[in-house]
Amino acid sequence: MNIIEVNNLSKKFHDFAAVNDVSFNVAEGEIFAFLGPNGAGKSTTIKMLTTLLRPTRGEIVLNGFDPQKDPNSVRHSFGIVFQDPSLDDELTAWENMEFHSILYKVPKKGRNERIEKMLRFVDLWDRRDSMVKEFSGGMKRRLEIGRGLLHDPKILFLDEPTLGLDPQTRNHMWNYLRELNKAEGMTIFFTTHYMEEAEKMAQKIAVIDRGKIVAMGTSTELKEQTKTDTLEAAFLALTGKDIREDSGGNLDMMRRMHRSRMGGGKR
Repeated sequence: MNIIEVNNLSKKFHDFAAVNDVSFNVAEGEIFAFLGPNGAGKSTTIKMLTTLLRPTRGEIVLNGFDPQKDPNSVRHSFGIVFQDPSLDDELTAWENMEFHSILYKVPKKGRNERIEKMLRFVDLWDRRDSMVKEFSGGMKRRLEIGRGLLHDPKILFLDEPTLGLDPQTRNHMWNYLRELNKAEGMTIFFTTHYMEEAEKMAQKIAVIDRGKIVAMGTSTELKEQTKTDTLEAAFLALTGKDIREDSGGNLDMMRRMHRSRMGGGKR
């Protein structure tokens, strides 16, 4: 069963096609890597999947819902962790979690128990009353993942979740995510520029470049298709070696999503 279905999706900004006739499916419980150079269309696609942009044309079905017709149900279906920090450093870990639970209308009954469960899951229960500004980068990332899981979503979107983390913290992070996927059957959709992460974690990989999907399959299939020995070599064979500009904008995405949640209707 597919939990994400994307058919002939396109997004134009004036005459520029940021995403051009993209189609792919993600199976329920799958770990799916979405790879591409900077400016390839990854962020634009994720914005459309997460209700932040309306497609120019095409269809999206996420957990059985259409983002354009039923955005609140779609938002309730996923959690998201952006590349850029989005926590409030002047609040404690508990207060960050509590604020998020209110935005996502986590029922008051059982809310504290849910926050405790997630803080324990990411090994931050003992630091629940500490100010987030005192946390290391790895601790902040773990808190963001716990926060993204508060409303019990079916899908977790991760946009370069380990960028800037040391190898030990990155390894620890992926162990958490692997445990989450195994224990909860949660679908994980992630982007990364670390090819070893995609090769190690992803059950399926889609490569997007210049707004189009240029290849899709397992790591082994992509290497066979490009006659290369590593996923990085396959990626370069598919997308070229030119340096691309970084479009950024992830923190703005989170702010817009929070404003949308605060102004959205009841589910």
